[in-house]
Amino acid sequence: MKKFILYFLVFPICLSAQINESDSLNLKASLSFTGIWQSGNVETLILRGRTDLSIKPWKKWVYKNTNSYVYQAFDKDKADSDFLSLNFLYFNPEKRFYPQVLGFISTNFRREISQRYLVGAGGTYQILQGKKNWLKASLTVEYEDTDFKRDVFNKTQFNDKNSINTFRSTIWISGKYELFKKKVILKHESYFQPSLEQSDNYRWQADLSAEFPIWKFLNFKINYLRTFESIVIQDQEEEDQFLTFGFTLKNF
Repeated sequence: MKKFILYFLVFPICLSAQINESDSLNLKASLSFTGIWQSGNVETLILRGRTDLSIKPWKKWVYKNTNSYVYQAFDKDKADSDFLSLNFLYFNPEKRFYPQVLGFISTNFRREISQRYLVGAGGTYQILQGKKNWLKASLTVEYEDTDFKRDVFNKTQFNDKNSINTFRSTIWISGKYELFKKKVILKHESYFQPSLEQSDNYRWQADLSAEFPIWKFLNFKINYLRTFESIVIQDQEEEDQFLTFGFTLKNF
């Protein structure tokens, strides 16, 4: 008889992970930590951590930062050790339309990315404004530099180069909706990011979640994440998918 032990731990603190920069609060912050451990015929360890911060350094400005880390190991062989830091600075985010600047930095063990950074600027338009329900669309332009650990790719025209640089344009769509008298909370955050110089260099991501309030400060959460990158190291998959279950603890 197979022995199987599975622990699924979810421990978010403070706020929901998706912070709306247009809220009137001067400071919002969150810390979340999730993990999976399985032992027996197969040993699996997955740890995920995330911090979110939104602060008003000046009267009409809002700075938003998100840091996340993922670690996975199967039979003690490391499969993921990834870091991502997203940084935004918004001007007048309570308006219908407002400008922003951004800077990202990330690493990805599985995709063999030693470092990736983007810097850029653009604007956001609030299609639907409200505290309970909101929908936003953004358009930004960035310069990207990605350093890989190898130089053999699925698209041969990029071979023999460890570093790929390009200008990108990004279309962002995000929103939150409270349904059935707040018994169901739906959230989504997606983007499409093509290169402005290389037609076959693009990526996209869709992050969807549903939350079900248990009591005022605690929600049960289902999250689905799907990512795609057109340029990857040879023999790697271009697409990844994650389905997770857990809880959201908030202070409002």
